[in-house]
Amino acid sequence: MLMSSADRAAKLAYGPNGFRVLSPGHYVPCAVTGEKIPLETLRYWSVERQEPYATAEIATRRLLGEA
Repeated sequence: MLMSSADRAAKLAYGPNGFRVLSPGHYVPCAVTGEKIPLETLRYWSVERQEPYATAEIATRRLLGEA
């Protein structure tokens, strides 16, 4: 059975002004919660840790070491 890229997580390289798709897919899992984040709504990530976050609150908590 073939899987479409909608069923697969994308692999991204995170930069300071955007991200680059390394492997196609339609979502990335939040590094803290595991929630699926559609690429078109991805707004928060860490360049240093190379990980995405579902919300600004989650990103801030991770940055402060609370997550």
